[in-house]
This record gives sequence, structure tokens and C-alpha cells, in this order.
Amino acid sequence: MAFLRRDTCIRAAATVTHTFLRGVATGAAPPSAAPNCDLHRWADGLRHGLPKFTGLATFFRQPFRDTLAGLDVALVGVPYDSGANHPGTRLGPREIRNKSSVIRRVNQATGVRPFDLCAVADVGDAWVSRPYAVSTVEPTDGLRACHDEIQAFYNQLCAAGVSPVTAGGVRQGESVSPLYHSLLVTTPAYLAPQDHSISLPILRALRKAVGQPLAMMHLDAHCDTAPPDEIGAATGSRYPNYTPFSCAVEEGLIDPKRVIQIGIRGPTSTGRMLSKDFGFRVVEMEEFYDARARSIGQLARSLMGDAPVYVTFDVDALDPAYALGTGSPEDGGLTTLEAQILLRSLRGARVVGTDFVCCSPVWDTTNNTPRVAANMMFEQLCLVAEARSKFGRPFKSST
Repeated sequence: MAFLRRDTCIRAAATVTHTFLRGVATGAAPPSAAPNCDLHRWADGLRHGLPKFTGLATFFRQPFRDTLAGLDVALVGVPYDSGANHPGTRLGPREIRNKSSVIRRVNQATGVRPFDLCAVADVGDAWVSRPYAVSTVEPTDGLRACHDEIQAFYNQLCAAGVSPVTAGGVRQGESVSPLYHSLLVTTPAYLAPQDHSISLPILRALRKAVGQPLAMMHLDAHCDTAPPDEIGAATGSRYPNYTPFSCAVEEGLIDPKRVIQIGIRGPTSTGRMLSKDFGFRVVEMEEFYDARARSIGQLARSLMGDAPVYVTFDVDALDPAYALGTGSPEDGGLTTLEAQILLRSLRGARVVGTDFVCCSPVWDTTNNTPRVAANMMFEQLCLVAEARSKFGRPFKSST
């Protein structure tokens, strides 16, 4: 069942009208010439024959979908940055959609064709509609209600057996997928630029769906494992963007012995972090530099084992020379090739979801950061598509 709002109808009409006119210009048969041809399917069929600078922007030029029927992987935007101390990441998903239009359909290094392996679609944005609401779970915590909304979206994704690739960063209160209001999104999604606190509600949904703690590869300049109680006493919330993974351990969402954090560095990491206390494998940049990417990638793959894996990627894991658009840039980071090698090292693992977070286009006047984000998100999509092809649905569908 489709739940179309007025803005969605306008967007669909514009897409179909544009495609129809393009079809007339190129001699393609209009829908009326094919008795059993659905108008939207006809438009989608022409989509990849159009120049990449035309049409409305979706992730990787995939069709926009307002239902989950027949869908394997959902590409999702998360419009949220209230858990961060620097605004701007809410704008990330829109720019990543723009830049992803130039991404090709085949991974040149691995040969993976994710759109041939799985049915993939852009399902719009999971936004926080009531950013100032009071949580019924923790009424005194200012961020919990926002996270509850995000988790509800991903609970529905998992219930439908769909796998998510997520990009974060649209302003709260702006346009949103009808799926969000109908809570029908049931695919594990890949996450892209937003504030890193959103990984926590996503992990809550995935943990519930897979029935066991997840293994995790975490690429970041910062550990994001500050003590939740201390942070809560100081700020009024236990859930800002520097506590998601300490909270995840407390709640049993991730297996500490199967967590690796790569790229850790910088003067802003000097606060008390609990990663090593938990038993995480922490690879700081000096160790990474000496060992190199392929060796660390092999280490990461061995730690993941056969457990369900979550991959979370903060853009500040990359050196600012490659991606300046983030609120917490740290010199001495990963190159883009090193990051790609690390992600590709997880081929064959049971990857059930990913995110790419903290991309803030307003801090990069060259607009290169969302382009890099789109490429990293494509690598994540390839991992999820391959895992789904190998292992089948990561969650049991309840629909």
C-alpha cells in the first residue's frame, strides 16, 4: 500500500513528465503503447539512459519508493544533528544524493554490481518530527525522544526484512518520505552524514532484529565512548554524539570483543573514553601507519568472525585533505584509498547495516566531502548487497 503525500505526488508527476518527454524525443515507446506497462516502471527503465545531470536527485539514481514491497536494500537519509555540537550535518543527505548521481553501477576494484544483486531504492528521509518532545522512556533526557523516533523507523525496516544504507542530514521539519509517517520502512539501511548519536537507535533496532549483539567496524578520529552517566550529569543527556558506543555496550547491542575502532587520533580525543576498558580493539593512527591498510583490514575481518556486522563510518576518520566538511576535522587521518581498502576487507562478512555520518557540506566550499561520502557509501552498499546475496535476509520478515 502506498502512502503518498502531496509533495511526493508532485515529485512523481515531475519525474514521469520529464521521462515521458525524453522518451518522445528519443523515440522510445510511451506507456500507452504497451498495454501491460506501468508508467512508473517505464520511467525507471529509462532512468539510466538519461544524462547524469538530469532528473531529480536520488541516491545513486535509484528509483524513489514509497513502499517496501519487493525491496531488498533501502537507501535512507537521516535528517538530524541535534546530538552534535556543530550544526550542518542535517544538510548532508541532500548533497550526497546530488554527488551520488555520478557513481557507476559496478565497483571497479571488486567487480561487485550491487544493483544486480539486490532490489535497491531510495526511500526518502527518516526525520525527527518532534525534536523537542519529551521521551516516555526517559522524560528527563532531551535527546532520547529524538532517538526513539529514529528507532521506530528502523524497527519497521527490520520487520520488513529490508537492509539499510543510511545517509544523515536534512533539516528537521522539512520534506520526508511517506514511509516515515506510515512506519513501513523495513530494510536495514546504510547511514550517511549525520551526527554520530544516530548510530545508537539504529543499533537498538538491528540488535532486536538479529537476536544477538553485533560485531562492529568503526572508522573515526574519535572513540565516542565517553561515560554516559558523567556526560548526562554535565549536559542533561546521556546520548550526545560522543557516547553512542558506550551506551551500546551498556545495552548489550554490540559485542565488545568483536569491535574494532580505526583511525583514532587528535587533541579532541583527550577526554576519558571507555573503549579499552570495554575490550575494544583500538587502532590509533600511528599503529595504522606502521601496519598499513591491508594488514589492519585482515585484523578487522578476523575479529568480525561469523557474527552479524555493523559498519559505522564518521567522515572525520579521513584526513581533512580529502574531506574537510565535518565539525571535528583531525589532521593525520586516513586517505580515501585506505578507507576503501578497509571497507573491502569485510567482503564475505555478514554485514547487516552501515552508516556514514557527520558529513557537513557547509564546512567544505569545494563540495568535495559529499562526493567522497557518496563513494564510501557505495562501498558500504556493495558490502551489504554481497552479504545479502550470500546469507539471504538478515532479519526475519514479519510482514
